[in-house]
Amino acid sequence: MFSTEFLDIPPLTEAAGTVRLPGSKSISNRVLLLAALASGTTTVHDLLDSDDTRVMLTALAQLGCRIEQADGTLRITGLGGRLSTPQATLFMGNAGTAMRPLTAALSLLGGDFELSGVPRMHERPIGDLVDALTQLGCHIDYLGNPGYPPLRIHPVSLQSLQLDAPIRVRGDVSSQFLTALLMALPLASRRDITIDVVGELISKPYIEITLNLLARFGIGIRREGWQRFTIPAGSQYRSPGEIHVEADASSASYFIALGAIATSDGLRIEGVGAASIQGDIRFVEAAEKMGARVESGPNWLVVTRGAWPLKAITLDCNHIPDAAMTLAVMALYADGPTTLTNIASWRVKETDRIDAMANELGKLGAKVESGPDFIRVFPLAADGWRAASIRTYDDHRVAMCFSLAAFNPASVPVRILDPHCVAKTFPDYFETLFSVVKPLSVPAICIDGPTASGKGTLAVEVAHALGYHYLDSGALYRVTGLAMRRAGLEPTPANEARISALARTLPLRFDAGKAMLAGEDVTDAIRSEAAGMDASRVSALPSVRAALTTLQVGFRQLPGLVADGRDMGTVIFPDAPLKVFLTASAAHRAERRYKQLISKGISTTLDSLRSDLEARDLRDSSRSVAPLKPAEDARRLDNSSLSIEQSVEQVLNWWQEVQPFRPA
Repeated sequence: MFSTEFLDIPPLTEAAGTVRLPGSKSISNRVLLLAALASGTTTVHDLLDSDDTRVMLTALAQLGCRIEQADGTLRITGLGGRLSTPQATLFMGNAGTAMRPLTAALSLLGGDFELSGVPRMHERPIGDLVDALTQLGCHIDYLGNPGYPPLRIHPVSLQSLQLDAPIRVRGDVSSQFLTALLMALPLASRRDITIDVVGELISKPYIEITLNLLARFGIGIRREGWQRFTIPAGSQYRSPGEIHVEADASSASYFIALGAIATSDGLRIEGVGAASIQGDIRFVEAAEKMGARVESGPNWLVVTRGAWPLKAITLDCNHIPDAAMTLAVMALYADGPTTLTNIASWRVKETDRIDAMANELGKLGAKVESGPDFIRVFPLAADGWRAASIRTYDDHRVAMCFSLAAFNPASVPVRILDPHCVAKTFPDYFETLFSVVKPLSVPAICIDGPTASGKGTLAVEVAHALGYHYLDSGALYRVTGLAMRRAGLEPTPANEARISALARTLPLRFDAGKAMLAGEDVTDAIRSEAAGMDASRVSALPSVRAALTTLQVGFRQLPGLVADGRDMGTVIFPDAPLKVFLTASAAHRAERRYKQLISKGISTTLDSLRSDLEARDLRDSSRSVAPLKPAEDARRLDNSSLSIEQSVEQVLNWWQEVQPFRPA
């Protein structure tokens, strides 16, 4: 998961492979609450691990549920409709699928509770749900603006509730209000309880999910169309024992769109298929109307590009409110304006999604028209695209759907601000995207310099700030030497072919500056004097050097790479858009190395270190193969008097200068 300030996605061209989707947020949080309300223990498989589900799990644990996690499953021992913790303060983050149902359930369970969230949650309306609950006789106070969280719930007895008349709730703001009532009212069903929906019910497929899951937990709701729902007298929650969470159909929309936009032989999506209980699976129909070719099975989809450009459509999106956001970005690749209607619910989601989409599509260069419940997006010509920094408004779906803009025909990159917001539903979204796409090119930053210049520390920090991969080229020869010794080989010409074969396939990665060989931390093992000698000897073998050159090039993967060494900018990545030659005086470098060695209990002197560094500089700069020297277009950085923070800031500033993005 990327926790950087921004994530730059370079121009993308193709997509192929298989995507395994995370569990559905809507199903996951419903299952968690139903399991908590039921009698018995429920084993949940394939639960989504995200911010929203963690919020719900934390709240349920505070309320007294026993929760056990092991081997990819979760076991919840339910409350059986009775609280063991009658008082709690619960933080709901920005999880509407936790705030709304818990508000209803806790209002009927007889405790004293305070529910709050992030500032955006306090802007999301809940007044219609509270009004419906107060009709029953529940006692709820607003602690801030009337109609919005935070809330204080006071205890009431079930016997005091007014269940004779139908409970009226608006259906045209959020289907989560009706879902919350349907999930809570079985707790009070000493007689039939009727809910009447006032106005048109939006997002009906989400109610279908609720009804389906209620039935799994023993509650059979009777309904008359979409206007009246009846909870039968004597309804009681019973654990189904085990339940599997479907993959998220809303998350599938980004990859369905990806298959429709990118050239490929077919993108396979696993975890959800045509038989899904989620309404957003009907995004497939919308994508097909725009030209996608979709094959489907019980638990999979395969999507390929069909019509190109995509076909413009006008679509009532009431049935796919979340997934419809993806259509707004697909519209950029269409043959005319695309109009999405009946999307008033966008305005009360994690952000005002109609305004957010209009603003950010405009940054890309698109013409957009919008109103209270619609958005119309005009396609972009190849020369109309602009590199844009996309503000995500702490909204996971904004971040994910705008990643698709990286397939633009102008080959301009897209910057996603606050990429961490995808943690709400799909923490590994960008990693999953990068695993199936092909970029036009991958950005690289080269940081070369002499021994003890601090290039390794600088490169690690720059890579961390950008969310890029890191390559410590100097460690490669040491790791090769270690692998050679473990294979029982000596660094001689007779063993050169076997050693180069080892080097070519080293299972090596760098994690926060540590060298990991086949998952083992070998950072300390390769820093010994013997390892240094082995590194020098294997580096003298030409085919080993060639093998390691290939290996180093392979580290250049999405979203980008920061590489440090002595010939990164001159030999390995000569096309890198930013090359830095880092240096410092021999005196300063000797002093740094002296402090480093003394801190490890190694005895040395400043004079000997300085002499050694000067001699090594001479050898490195005069060697016949890849001598140490700045690339012609390298930017020189003398960090003799700079802190690491100042050096990082300078390199990041230079990086921004070579990017096409305007200030956000």
